[in-house]
This record gives sequence, C-alpha cells and structure tokens, in this order.
Amino acid sequence: MDLDTARQELEEFIPHVKNISDGSIKKMAGRDLTRFKEFKKQGIAVKFGRFTQKENKQIQKNVEEFLSLTGIDSAEKLLFTSRYPDDKDTIHHLKTEHHFCEKISEGIPRPWRLIYYRARKMFDPNNYKGRYSKEEKEKLKKYQALHGNDWKKISELMSRSNLSVAMKFSEIKSAINYGPWTKEETQKLMNAVKEVLRRKLKTENADSPLSLEQSDTDLWIDREKLYQALPWTEIETKVGSRYWRQCKQKWNSVLTSKLTRGQQLYRGTNGLRAKINLIKRLYETKAEDASEVNWDELSSAIGDVPRAYVQSKFYRLKVSSVPLWKRKTFSEIIEYLYEKKLPELEEKL
Repeated sequence: MDLDTARQELEEFIPHVKNISDGSIKKMAGRDLTRFKEFKKQGIAVKFGRFTQKENKQIQKNVEEFLSLTGIDSAEKLLFTSRYPDDKDTIHHLKTEHHFCEKISEGIPRPWRLIYYRARKMFDPNNYKGRYSKEEKEKLKKYQALHGNDWKKISELMSRSNLSVAMKFSEIKSAINYGPWTKEETQKLMNAVKEVLRRKLKTENADSPLSLEQSDTDLWIDREKLYQALPWTEIETKVGSRYWRQCKQKWNSVLTSKLTRGQQLYRGTNGLRAKINLIKRLYETKAEDASEVNWDELSSAIGDVPRAYVQSKFYRLKVSSVPLWKRKTFSEIIEYLYEKKLPELEEKL
C-alpha cells in the first residue's frame, strides 16, 4: 500500500493522523490497519487515553501466552531484550517466528505502539523501586551532566526506567515551587505558551493572509487542540520555577478560564445545548467506567474546550442532578442523566 493511501485509510480511525510521520504511518499500515478494520466490523472503536483494568488484564494475558508459546523465561527478557545481550538474537528470532506484534495486541483496539509501551511499563521491574534516595538523585545529576538527555543510557546505569529517570531529573534540576502560582509565574507561563503557539500557527498558516500580528490576539487561545502537543519541557525552562506537569495543569486552568470568559459557553441556550450534547455523547459511548471514555473526543460535544473542562462539567452535572450519585456506578449515573435529566433540559431549551 502506498503512503498516501495508508494515511487516508488510517484517518478513519485516527483523526490526528496528518500529524504522524511517514515512518510511523508505514509501521501502522502494517501493524494496525487490518486490526482496526476488524474491530470496526465488530462495532468496536479505536481507543486512546488511559488503559482500563480490562485492557491491562488482556495485555498481561497476551504476554503470558507469548512466553508460554516461545519458552522465553521472563517478560523482562521479552520486552527489554537489549538488557540480555547473550540471548538477544534468539529472542528476536522467536519474536519474528511467532508474530510478536500480532500476539501482544490481540483483543485490544488501540495502536500497537501504545500497547507495546503500556506492556513495557507494566512489566519493567525498574518501575517499582519506590522513591529515589539522596544518593540516587546525586547520581542522576552526575550521569545527566556526563551523558546529557540520553535517558536510555542513564536508565541502564541507574537500573530505573527511561521515563522514571527523565521525569525525576525534570523535577530536581532546579528549585521547584509547589505553592500557589504568583502573578509573575502565570505571566511567564502565558508568554511561553503564546510563543510556542504563535510559532506553530506561523508554520501551519504560512500561506494564510492572516498576519502574525493578527494571530497575536486571543484567537490563539481557541487552538486548544494544540495544548497536548506543546513542548512542555521547553515551557518549563522558560517559566523557570515550575515542573513541566505543573505548567501543563496550570495552562489547562488558564485556558478553561479564558474560553469560558471569552465565549460564554455556558450561558443561556448555548449552555443547555452543551449539557444536552454531553449527556447524549456519554450515553452513546456505552462506557462502564470513566477511564473508558475518550474525553478529548467528547470535548467536541460542547465546543472547543479542554478535556479537563468537559470532565468538570460532567462532575457538576452528576453532583447537582443525580441523587446518591456516590453509590451508583458510572454507567448508572449516565443512564440516570439520560433518562431523567435530558428530557428536563430539552424541555427548557
């Protein structure tokens, strides 16, 4: 299959496929496209976001079955083959012979790459070593000074996972403020986000008659979909006093405030329509648990808002509308909102 056809066919299942590199498209065409089509026949949508408990159990089952099939004696050897140089060739041969990619993703409607990363996180013994000691933090700083951001190399030296050492270094590399955000910090964050967003807008709209000065208005706030792809470590550096995760959370808060203030999303008939759409869309997902909901996708149900905004709106709806909601399951809450609250809202509208 040629690249353009593969990208076009994948777009049905992955809306953001145009932002994926050609190399990744080729891999997805081989590993995922047939699976996605099969799931579609079964009426199952491709999922993103947090893995459910059911999916985690399926990954565990797939890994255990593959180990049993091949005789590889541990999940660590299977998923972190480079740690075992003497067995590397044998393991690679067994993976190829027994179709590792297909087996590991069996029964899970997600891109193979995400399933593989999730399996590595679940089965990496280096992920379960508890807090970093003072000695480990000093070692981490020393290794980063020697090897830069080669987290794979550092993770081997530290016997910690790549993600763990990268995130821990981000926390300890500077004095992080954990108190309330000051006006100065918030302004630094706004300036940093605006700078990277304007850079993206300039790249995306190179042929647009819209000038850079025009895009410097609050129009850039409406590009909420960009917030997930922002370079948070770069923004962290520009802010200087906050860890990248804090910056991301604060930005979501700022964004929600500006969207609400600027567009008055929840006033009058617009507010009623938004609640109606949200309840209908949640009901259509047939989700048994909140972790099964793609909140990013649902954000389109009520306007160009962050997922955190959708989740907070749902929280307010259930608290104000569903009696004894704490005793109900997620699906029972949705059912109540659909059967009792929805008709009331439609009548008001």
